[in-house]
Amino acid sequence: MPVATNILVVGALIFIAHAFTGLFSRTRVPDVLLLTSIGLLLGPILHLVRPENFGSVGPVFAAVTLVIILFEAGLSLDLDILGESLRTTFTITLTTFFLTMFVVGVAAHFFLQMSLQLTLMLGAIVGSTSPAVIVPLTKKLMMQQSTKTVLFLESAVSDVLSIVVTFGFLQSYTLGKLRVGQMLGQLIATLVLAGMVGGVSAMAWSALLRRIRGLENSIFTTPAFVFVLFGVVELLGFSGYVAAAVFGAVLGNMEVFHGMEWMRRYLPDEPITLNDTERVFMGEVVFLLKTFFFVYVGVSIRLTEPWLAYVALGLTALIFVVRIPSAWIALSRTTPKRDAALVAVISPKGLAAVVLASIPLEQHLPGGEMLQAVTYGIVFLSIVFTSLLTFLIERTRVAKLYTALFRGFDSSAPLKSVPVPTAEA
Repeated sequence: MPVATNILVVGALIFIAHAFTGLFSRTRVPDVLLLTSIGLLLGPILHLVRPENFGSVGPVFAAVTLVIILFEAGLSLDLDILGESLRTTFTITLTTFFLTMFVVGVAAHFFLQMSLQLTLMLGAIVGSTSPAVIVPLTKKLMMQQSTKTVLFLESAVSDVLSIVVTFGFLQSYTLGKLRVGQMLGQLIATLVLAGMVGGVSAMAWSALLRRIRGLENSIFTTPAFVFVLFGVVELLGFSGYVAAAVFGAVLGNMEVFHGMEWMRRYLPDEPITLNDTERVFMGEVVFLLKTFFFVYVGVSIRLTEPWLAYVALGLTALIFVVRIPSAWIALSRTTPKRDAALVAVISPKGLAAVVLASIPLEQHLPGGEMLQAVTYGIVFLSIVFTSLLTFLIERTRVAKLYTALFRGFDSSAPLKSVPVPTAEA
């Protein structure tokens, strides 16, 4: 397309994204689904744009978007709620991931007629949930803050788990044996060390922030530091995404750390975190990046053999069936039934699955192209399922059907969310 047309499309997308956000507030139809559908229309359906048109910029843009989303979400975390949510987070993450890997792996083994080892790799690839979908979605849903924290932390941890286990299966395929101990050690090291680097970096940045603000045009220095942190941690072989989330959580809770007497010697005289202007700026950056990210996801989806779309549909349905017992096992019985129902339908796949799906093809594994096509289908359909089911639970009697599955959970909370006031109100 000509340059003028490209610029026109960029401007139009921003206006459309604002309209979709307003539509979400009124109807609960998630904007991420509508933006992904636009990308699907521009790419695989009309063939106006292809992923190859973005070159190496596409994956970099996707990574930048995810880093900023994780950092901005970390800023809003409450440490008290965070501490209470850790057990639930790890329970639902591990239960969902391994149930998904096993069920998808076995089902795909029969559907695709491929080796169980390769289809279990497919299960690991789609075992994580996407923070790029979950964070903006949960911000608009009427849920307890602790439930939102669990979903956010699950998405950050499950991405790391998916990457480590997928590479473990890849290594087992080439070496002929699976090294479980090595995978477990790598997973723990990645989470712990990335978290430590992110936390220490946040304290160091808090000490520097007052001086940084004295510089001209300094409002983007904090996101720039997050990018540097991500790159360094990734080069060290750990998870830059986890480091970015921890950096945001620590920086957003500096008042709490300043209240700890043993920490004061390492911190400035006054707790310094982002001010209101910087937080508003970060929110605008997230909105802008999110808009183009989901269009890019839609463009990246590849529609090849029609029968693979049916396989992806069947596997996606199984993923959401598996999610129900995972939520039932992991969540506290004090969780409101409606929150539990929403957790049971929020399982979108995203960037990690898209990136990992290219590895079997790049390594020339048998059926690599088929695995990639199925993964892309699952990513799109999981976003559709999440969007549709959250809408139905928020607005229809489907809420009663799902909450009936969580007998014994807190039933004092209403089954329907409070209507969002309109601008006129």
